[in-house]
Amino acid sequence: MARSLGLTRPAPARRAPARRTLTRRTRGGPVLTRRNRSRLAADGALLLTAAAFALPLLWLVLASVDADADMRVRAPASVTGENFSAVLTDEITFTPMLNSLLLCGSATVLAVVCAALAAYPLSRYRSRFNRPYLLTILFTTCLPVTAIMVPVYGLFVQVDLIDTMYGTSLFLATSQLPFSIWLMKNFMDGVPTILEEAAWTDGASHTQTLIRVVLPLMGPGLTVVTIYTFIQLWGNFFVPFMLLLTPEQLPASVSIFTFFGNYGSVIYGQLAAFSILYSAPVLVLYILISRRLGGGFALGGAVKG
Repeated sequence: MARSLGLTRPAPARRAPARRTLTRRTRGGPVLTRRNRSRLAADGALLLTAAAFALPLLWLVLASVDADADMRVRAPASVTGENFSAVLTDEITFTPMLNSLLLCGSATVLAVVCAALAAYPLSRYRSRFNRPYLLTILFTTCLPVTAIMVPVYGLFVQVDLIDTMYGTSLFLATSQLPFSIWLMKNFMDGVPTILEEAAWTDGASHTQTLIRVVLPLMGPGLTVVTIYTFIQLWGNFFVPFMLLLTPEQLPASVSIFTFFGNYGSVIYGQLAAFSILYSAPVLVLYILISRRLGGGFALGGAVKG
């Protein structure tokens, strides 16, 4: 009768397939699956890696306020500021830090200016030699500085640049220039060429276009290259150690040797305090570069209209 009236029984709803559980149950209880085991192994490896980086930093902070600091990571019996007061002198901290600022600052300015001038034609003019040239530049960054320091030292002796701040700054800029050119060229590729063509139409030269159009538009990239170059030069130990002979000219990266005495004796508390002071500018710059990298470029509105 139901069929004659055109009525049919609705089909029973199909049940959704149950999700696969992350564990298998046996008589003894739940057992981890292969996916869970691999995830736990990856988490354990990440925790071990984080601990390997965190323990030296923890020792650095604890030892800097411990009068009897040693190689062990332990809480100080009594917190003291004697280590910081001992290193905050002209001979130990202020003069070497000033030397580091002069060396690294001048080398950074020179490297960034030369990198901008070299990256502009590489970014704007197409040639079959561009790629081999860039690969050669990238290869030079892989060469260790220790492999060329002996001929560089002999050259500096012959041209009378040994034990000079400007000569050392010049070589520091040269050593960092290849990677600065590579970074600068990649950032410069993001600037639209139509803006340069408009400037050329108004009578601007290539140098004026680079200074007034390209570099202002790639401000975040220019900041990244500048900060990264400064950070790499700030921790350079071997170059100033080889090229500077006068103790009053040594930067902070070399004067840290003063905390290592004879016969293996080390003043750990003062070493930790000096290391914190020496790392402070780099930490600030890392914060700045992370914000710049997160912001990116905003050139979309420049080519509208």
